[in-house]
Amino acid sequence: MEVSGGDNGSRTPGWVHAGFCVLVLASILAAWAVSAAYDGINVWDGWRESRELHKPVYAETVRVETVFRTRANTWSNLFYVWAGLYPVLLGFWDVRRAREGRTNYLKRTPALGILFGLMCCYLGVGSGLFHASLTHWGQHVDVAAMYSPLVALIALNIGRWVPSKRNMFAWSSLAALAIIASGLLYVYKWEMNSGVVLPALIAAVLLFGVLDRFRKTTTLSIRWLLLAGGSLTVAVACRQLDVHGLFSGLDSWFQGHSFWHLFTALCLYCMYRYYRSEKDAGLPSK
Repeated sequence: MEVSGGDNGSRTPGWVHAGFCVLVLASILAAWAVSAAYDGINVWDGWRESRELHKPVYAETVRVETVFRTRANTWSNLFYVWAGLYPVLLGFWDVRRAREGRTNYLKRTPALGILFGLMCCYLGVGSGLFHASLTHWGQHVDVAAMYSPLVALIALNIGRWVPSKRNMFAWSSLAALAIIASGLLYVYKWEMNSGVVLPALIAAVLLFGVLDRFRKTTTLSIRWLLLAGGSLTVAVACRQLDVHGLFSGLDSWFQGHSFWHLFTALCLYCMYRYYRSEKDAGLPSK
C-alpha cells in the first residue's frame, strides 16, 4: 500500500486509505448479505448450466441448492475487487492534485489507472458470478473479464511507448480502444480459444516489462515486476494442484483455485505498482 514516498515528498492522503477500508468492508457485507439471504435457495434454477456444474474442473464441492455453489471459489473473487479499488482511488487522487505532482505517465493519465482498477473489479464480479452460479452465461462473463485488466495494461504501455503532444486525445483514445476491445472480447468469447488469447495477452504485458529494462529515459522499480512474476508462478502452481485434487479437502475454505484468485489479483496489483514507480532517468525509483 502506498502510504508514503509519493511525488515531490507528498504522501497519499488518508481519505484514500479510509475509502479503501470502507469499500472493502462494504464488499464483504454485500457478499455476506447475498449469501445469507439466499442460503439453501437454488436461485440459478432455469439458467443454462455450464459443463462444470456436473463435471467440475476444480476440487471444491459443488452445492447446487444454494446461491454460492462453490463457496471458497466465489468469495475469493473479492481479491480482484480489492486489487482494483486502490488504483481507482489513487487515480482520483491524481486527478485532484497539481500536475507538477505527477512524475510518470500513469499519474499524468489518471483515467487509464482508474480504467485498470475498474476492469479488475469487473473481473472479480465476472469470475464471482461464474463460481457462484456455474452457468453458461457466468462462464462467458468470467472468461471475457479475465482479458480486461490485461487489455488496460497494454493500452497503458502503448501510451508510455508512443508519447503524444496531444496528451488528452492520446489517453482518451487509448481508454476508448481498451473498452471497445474488452467489449469485442466479450461478444466473441466463444469464437476464441481462451487458452491462446489469455497467454498471448500475458506475454504482451511481460514483453513490455522486458523492454523497459532497455529504456534509457525512465526507471522503474524492478521489484514490483519480479513480485508480479512470482505471484503468477505461485498462482499457476496452486491452480494445477487443485485441478489434480492435490491441494486440500473438498470442503476446505483453502481451495487451490481460490489461491489462484488471490495470487493473480496480487500479480495485477504489483503490475500497477510497477508502472506507478516509474520516474524520469536520474531520479531515485521507489
